[in-house]
Amino acid sequence: MTTPRERVDVLIASWLDQRHADRIAAAEPDRVNVMYEPDILPTTRYEADHHGPHRPITDAQRAHWASLLARAEISFDFDWEKPKEMLQRAPNLRWVQSSSSGIGPMLDNIGVAASNLVVTNAAGIHANPLAEFAITAALYFTKEIPRLNAEKAKKAWNRYCGYEIAGTRMIVVGLGGVGRRVAEIASAMGIEVVGLRRSGDAPPGVTRMIDSDGLDAELPNADFVVMIAPDTPLTRNMLDRRRLALLPPRAVIVNIGRGSTIDETAMTEMLADGRLRGAGLDVFAKEPLPETSPLWDLPNVLIVPHSASTVHQENDRLVDLFIENLHRYLDKRPMVNVFDRERKY
Repeated sequence: MTTPRERVDVLIASWLDQRHADRIAAAEPDRVNVMYEPDILPTTRYEADHHGPHRPITDAQRAHWASLLARAEISFDFDWEKPKEMLQRAPNLRWVQSSSSGIGPMLDNIGVAASNLVVTNAAGIHANPLAEFAITAALYFTKEIPRLNAEKAKKAWNRYCGYEIAGTRMIVVGLGGVGRRVAEIASAMGIEVVGLRRSGDAPPGVTRMIDSDGLDAELPNADFVVMIAPDTPLTRNMLDRRRLALLPPRAVIVNIGRGSTIDETAMTEMLADGRLRGAGLDVFAKEPLPETSPLWDLPNVLIVPHSASTVHQENDRLVDLFIENLHRYLDKRPMVNVFDRERKY
């Protein structure tokens, strides 16, 4: 007769509503022990904020947090207090579920990338809100909202002939969950979608597939370029000054991936000079975007403070993913969204 396995200690290391913690506990009531101490964790500034400011805590609370880390086999998110010491402070840790998608540089920074720790990311749960932002940015410039706002400010009634988005061409760089959702929505609106990724068949909504070697030939005919690539050695500065110069003046850039994928200085100069029509930017080379950045003052730039992915439904979806992976972990089945250390995503 086999003895029942002891309950696995699961630590929640970033803020969740209590109902989400209760859902995790109820998903495997006989196999997990959920440890959640919201009064110790950093504060939350808004719904689905996993990186809020640290709150004042006592020495006793700090010691208690260290004891929870020492016990944890599974952690929902990384140690908020000393992430670079997480491997030492949590010797029993086997798996971390990240609340973010693009985590390659962060794992390198905290020294986890070279370890045997299993890390799963949040890829896919932000697909819909990010796709909605990409389409919003495309419509924002197609429907000439910056010009209309300027006319409104002057109380000017000047009739004009506008444009429609149907019949335009969009290059989507990165066809993960977000890219596929962008392609679905864009194609439904009559946009021709050219998809770029290293390999694989064209997903629904994508008319043609290219790899990075084929990008130069497509850029001169692009109305929109949507960057959804992660930060990896292969994607850094992918849209460099040379490639940006290949775009026609009507082109709009949308970046919902990582700021490192675009030469921001060159893009800013071209936007200021009218060599690009506009840009919808959720990510930047340096964040927060410095007040000295010329991007703030350009009327043809739509700026979002790395928040296009954050919506009220995020934690519901993130906890759904965590629970699915929790079942898989306990049953010793392959998990979803395991970080690929070779590809860095």
